[in-house]
Amino acid sequence: MIRCFWDERQRAHAPTAEFFNGGLHPAAEHGGRVDAILAAIGPTLAPEDRGIEPLAAVHDAGYLGFLARAYRDWLAAGRTGEAFPYAFPVVGRRPLRFSRIDAELGQYGYDTSTPIGPATWAAAYWGAQTALAGLHATVTGDHAFAFCRPPGHHAGADYCGGYSYLNNAAICAVAAGRPVAVLDIDYHHGNGTQDLLAGRAGVRFASLHADPATDYPFFWGHADESGGNILNLPLPRGTGFAAYDAALARALNWLAEGAPELLIVSFGADTYIGDPISHFALHTPDYERLARRIVSLGLPTLIVMEGGYAVDALGANVASFLAGF
Repeated sequence: MIRCFWDERQRAHAPTAEFFNGGLHPAAEHGGRVDAILAAIGPTLAPEDRGIEPLAAVHDAGYLGFLARAYRDWLAAGRTGEAFPYAFPVVGRRPLRFSRIDAELGQYGYDTSTPIGPATWAAAYWGAQTALAGLHATVTGDHAFAFCRPPGHHAGADYCGGYSYLNNAAICAVAAGRPVAVLDIDYHHGNGTQDLLAGRAGVRFASLHADPATDYPFFWGHADESGGNILNLPLPRGTGFAAYDAALARALNWLAEGAPELLIVSFGADTYIGDPISHFALHTPDYERLARRIVSLGLPTLIVMEGGYAVDALGANVASFLAGF
């Protein structure tokens, strides 16, 4: 059995643009993704509010406060539109107090594709609550799908990026209170999740993703970062089902060695062959096949939604994956 969770307040996050590759582009993480997925998965359950404490167990208090007030401070500074950073502390990043929202945006972010709008904090907060509701559902041994939006796996303790503001997978891994395996199968490396979980007892993190030598987030997720409780399996552009499935089998075997009692899957459907910002070659039926391999681990599983931007196929791809459970 699998239960699906969603909170309508996540819909209100409505970024209009992102800056990358030298230009301003329409936001890939837009509301059309919501309609596509909801139409495919059917009825959903609303989460309870479990408060700020599980978020604060993972994220820095100053960062959480910044997210909650950033857009208000942006408007107070006389700005319009969404809040974007433009200056970043590449060297010597350290806690500092600033009087300008521009500086804080750079202090707490690492890219120009993750704007903060009027509903960003509320959407991210309820996304985290949606994930926690899914986590709670796994206590009975069931599987759960948390439709979290915006995504979360690029967010770290005190930074946002990659459309991510709160790290839903890491929040649940820490809140679980039992040995946990975290599997990231988004096209892009879950750099924030790795950052948050590295060295943490009782948790293993494995990620299959595009080689960061060629793809975002570039600076994290290389194979030589593996070690301890981290396993990175970067794959080349054009990877199809056979190679992907082999890497998945390797990741699952490694995760099983940690004797987990719960599996958390950061699921991105941007591994699809038609995804507009990604370059793998999985097809819709492949997602059910991958899910069945994951189910063979025999663990209650929380699936947390991450990326996937081929809106016309997104619902079918999510439904295919969930069918495997």
